[in-house]
Amino acid sequence: MAAELHVALVAADREVWSGQATLVVARTTSGDIGVMPGHQPLLGVLESGPVTIRTSEGGTVIAAVHGGFISFADDKLSLLAEIAELSDEIDVQRAERALERAQSDDDASAERRAEVRLRAATAR
Repeated sequence: MAAELHVALVAADREVWSGQATLVVARTTSGDIGVMPGHQPLLGVLESGPVTIRTSEGGTVIAAVHGGFISFADDKLSLLAEIAELSDEIDVQRAERALERAQSDDDASAERRAEVRLRAATAR
């Protein structure tokens, strides 16, 4: 069994992060899933939520992901997201304002996106 897996987190408009990791945790329509080297092949639908990547160097990468797909085979994990942002790219004050706006507009979808962005940004 390999000691690491190759991860590619790709959004519709760019590659967000790529590298070697020991663990990736993501939210799917079936619930949260953790993928480690040697995991069984999988294909799933991503839900909006934070994705946590434990890098091979011992660091942690957190991203806010909004929809997409997850695929794993041969120790290669692909996260193909509609929208994805690394936690350090997220402006917390802007996300808080977006959450307030979504709550006052009673927009559940926008509220969920803002909550995911805030969770990812504050988990740094």
